[in-house]
Order: sequence, then structure tokens, then C-alpha cells
Amino acid sequence: MTLEENKKFMSNFIEEVINKKNLDAADDLVAADFIEHLPFPGQGPGREGLKFAINAMLTGFPDMNWTVQEQIAEGETVVTRFTWTGTHDGAFMGIPPTNKKVEVWGVVIDVVRDGLFAESRIIMDTVGLLQQVGVMG
Repeated sequence: MTLEENKKFMSNFIEEVINKKNLDAADDLVAADFIEHLPFPGQGPGREGLKFAINAMLTGFPDMNWTVQEQIAEGETVVTRFTWTGTHDGAFMGIPPTNKKVEVWGVVIDVVRDGLFAESRIIMDTVGLLQQVGVMG
């Protein structure tokens, strides 16, 4: 795949799996042996582990929506700078719903290999998220 195809692939993953909340689409887009280098608490290995982490986010923020701000690609790697918004309407990491709206920034470094989402590292403003839901000053 070309660099532009890799960027489009990752944008499509964000739109289809996260924004459209279609976790089943991950079965066709994510490698079975997917590697998350910075796992979400409780995240297991592989594609199912990624689906678990995304589902945990969607449970806590059912209206979560990601916006791609910038993408850079080199080789198999795609770096995406994003923001996401959502309303804390469900339990998230043991935090009961607060009904507060949040906006969170992050950067994800992904690998697209053999036409599949194969590896990821996500760096997200978790402190800002916890401040916005009111559990951290």
C-alpha cells in the first residue's frame, strides 16, 4: 500500500469502527495478532483486545467521535494527531457517569501491514480527561 493508502486506511478505521461504533468491522480491518504497545487497562492481546479497549471507551462515552487533525506516513507507519469528544454517560474505568462533556487530544502511531491494522501506540491526554470528568483536580 502507498503512504496515502495507509493514511486513508487508518482514517477509515477511525470512522467505521470508532465513529460509527461498528466493532464487527474490526474483524476485517485488524490483524488477529494485533499488538498494542501501550495497552488500555485490562486489554488482552490481539484483535479482541483492541475491540475490548474500544468498547470500554464507547461504554463510557457512547457519543464518542474522533476527528483527525493531521496525519503523517512513512513506510508502514501512520501517525495520526486527533481529538475526540464525548459525553461521560456510562461507567469508565470504574468512574460512574458524570454526564460531563469532554474534549481530549491524542496522537496514535499505527502500523498497517499486509493491508491490516497490525500495531498501535496511543498517547492520549488522560490527565485532561480525568480533570474534565471531575475526578482529578
